[in-house]
Amino acid sequence: MPFQRIEAQRVAEAVIRQIETLILEGVLRPGERLPGERDLAERLGVSRPSLREALAELEARGLIQTRKGGGSYVAELTGSAFTPALIELFAGHDRALNDYIDFRRDVEGLAAARAARHGSKADHEVIARVFARMEAAHGEKNPAREAAIDAEFHMAVIEASHNVVLLHVMRSIYGLLERGIFYNRAVIYGLRETRDTLLEQHRAIRDGVLSGDPARARAAVEAHLDFVAEALARSERLRGREEIATLRLAREAGRG
Repeated sequence: MPFQRIEAQRVAEAVIRQIETLILEGVLRPGERLPGERDLAERLGVSRPSLREALAELEARGLIQTRKGGGSYVAELTGSAFTPALIELFAGHDRALNDYIDFRRDVEGLAAARAARHGSKADHEVIARVFARMEAAHGEKNPAREAAIDAEFHMAVIEASHNVVLLHVMRSIYGLLERGIFYNRAVIYGLRETRDTLLEQHRAIRDGVLSGDPARARAAVEAHLDFVAEALARSERLRGREEIATLRLAREAGRG
């Protein structure tokens, strides 16, 4: 008969499966340090040898990295989503910026709709807490901090969509944004009269998701990214005018 004896699952395999799931769902994030060996073994209720076996296998699979004397960290899993040559192309062509914003508008609109439909009470609490920190930074007139929280807020909405493929694709996309490949968020937050508008747009996204209304959440994201596109275009026009004015000033100074 084509049957084999079923054996109990190895403890190490159960540990591996749990940590894999936490990474896949975005609970454990790239670069995050795992608890120390003794602490983690106690939390999981397993022996330290079983834990070591699991960590060794996770490292072999490229999911964690162990630093000698420094513990274990979640690996940077999305760093190779784009080749260096493609990243350089993105950075050097305006077409990439326009397409990037269009892509975000479509995908994040979908994510916000899913977050409104599928997000749990805990998901909504995370979104509300991140927005509260953004609001506090705004009140402190700290545009650099507000800009930094911007990406965190959008990722909280994406996480609440509960689609792991979308989550990791967008984490990779935001990784490029953090490196200033497409644009510098600080530029937008530094534009006169935009910060108040941006805060209200993020409030509208929060409210749309928390209301459980997918259409409202999606429309809020689309309106926000349309505004971002126009703000970037306006910033570029102002920069071009300033360059011309500087050239004229240099010419006038040369005559003196």
